[in-house]
Amino acid sequence: MLSWRAFRARRSAPKNPRPRVSSRPLVVSRVELGDFTPDLDVYLGQAAYLQLALFESLGRAASIAPSTRAKALTGLIATSTLERHRGLLREIERSGGDPADLMQPHRSVIDDFQRRTGGGDWYETILATYVAAGLLDDVFSRLTAGLPADYRDRVVEILESDAEVDEAEIVAELSLAIGADPRLASRLALWGRRLVGDTLLVARAAISASHQSADDERLEPVFTELIAAHTRRMDALGLTA
Repeated sequence: MLSWRAFRARRSAPKNPRPRVSSRPLVVSRVELGDFTPDLDVYLGQAAYLQLALFESLGRAASIAPSTRAKALTGLIATSTLERHRGLLREIERSGGDPADLMQPHRSVIDDFQRRTGGGDWYETILATYVAAGLLDDVFSRLTAGLPADYRDRVVEILESDAEVDEAEIVAELSLAIGADPRLASRLALWGRRLVGDTLLVARAAISASHQSADDERLEPVFTELIAAHTRRMDALGLTA
């Protein structure tokens, strides 16, 4: 039987460290993503629409969840995602912008990303939420360094709200399923590798929205770190990145 008390306890328990990009300097010149932060309205519109698209994807995943437990977990993660979306909408309104107008320019790229990474079943969709959305969360969190000071701390708090707990719950649930089905492990490892390229395209679009030059050579260390973070997320599931 599904234990709602257990779910609540897990969400209030001390958080496990969330996979982060390494802070150690690389041999190549390190680039701070704050140097590439786009204008506030562009950043907020893109981040808000991404959270909305993730919420939509999780809603579809809930309808095909393999168990009541999986459906409940999906609902909890979707709720966290919607709260992040709403928080970003409040920041758009605080800045005097119109949420729909600011999100519209990013709809095509993000919707296309969702179509290509939606997954064929619940397991693939939830893995995409964990590794692809996790990688993009890393990008948008690092881009906050270049936001106006009166917005920066609030946006960081919005993006990190329940994120560590959501990731820990996904790892726990997928690990159980993978342990029970070796064929699922092979399939998800392949799916996780496929997600990287599509996700980095969206990450590049977020960075290129800035007025700064985002040439490949300058950004190479950034993407190296992001791929390393992806590998750590896959490792947490026992999957080969």
